[in-house]
Amino acid sequence: MLFVCCDETIPRESQLVLALKTLCGFSTAEIALRLFTSGANVYKRLARARDRLREVPPDVETPPLDTLRSRLSSVHAVLYLLFNEGYLSAHAEQAIRRELCDEAIRLATLLAEHPAGAVPETFALLALMHLHAARLGARCDGTGGLLLLEEQDRSVWDRERMRLGAAWLERSAHGEVFSRFHAEAGIAAEHCFAPSFAATRWKEISDLYAMLERIDPSPLHIMNRAVAVAEWQGPKTGLALLQALTPPAWLAGSYLWDAVLGDLHRRAGNLVMAQQHKERALASAPTEAVRDLLRRRLAAAA
Repeated sequence: MLFVCCDETIPRESQLVLALKTLCGFSTAEIALRLFTSGANVYKRLARARDRLREVPPDVETPPLDTLRSRLSSVHAVLYLLFNEGYLSAHAEQAIRRELCDEAIRLATLLAEHPAGAVPETFALLALMHLHAARLGARCDGTGGLLLLEEQDRSVWDRERMRLGAAWLERSAHGEVFSRFHAEAGIAAEHCFAPSFAATRWKEISDLYAMLERIDPSPLHIMNRAVAVAEWQGPKTGLALLQALTPPAWLAGSYLWDAVLGDLHRRAGNLVMAQQHKERALASAPTEAVRDLLRRRLAAAA
């Protein structure tokens, strides 16, 4: 059914909305958050997909292998978004939805075992999922509140998940393909296998974000690279990267942008700017769990 939703005759953005709404059970608000768009745009994209399906009813029989392969990129995107919603949920009462992560891994594993999906990009996506899932048990405190990476107890990270992630990452390296999932899995591996937060190889992470930006250009990757550079070379260097970037409206209006700027300005000693960005980040944060995390992260900007 994922491959049916990802029919090439449906616009790519509508494919994602249709699959997330119809098959994954996402709310409109959850889809809007994941795709950095508005609820109105989600409804429009869903309507386009449904109109197209009425015009040309889908063939529910298994398509030919070449057709399946042509839809693989969109299927990867849906599974990636499904996992991300589980990893940091927009649900008001659940900061982490492990069942969504497990389902995304199950489906990606099935995909990796099918001739249409047994390609390096699928293997890298699975590596990324396993490496992130390895840290799920340490991402919340005893009350269910989210913990920063530097606050997590690394001794409870799932070593079997880490092993699986490394194995899938190694398998993904065969061939000449280097996708965004390879870069993101490499970043996740750096975090997973670092002996401590302080001993993390931030230069390598910065380099991987630079590669990710070249492969799949997005201001999100530049923003994340600035965070890594700030850990490696200091907050002023990280800020310099962001000050050279004019964020599009969808990012400038996101809590992520203000959270990163608030943190870097705080660490650079620019407390007035830090406070302004902190207030905007808290106002636009999607859930109380995220707001609590931001308050702790940006506490010095109070």
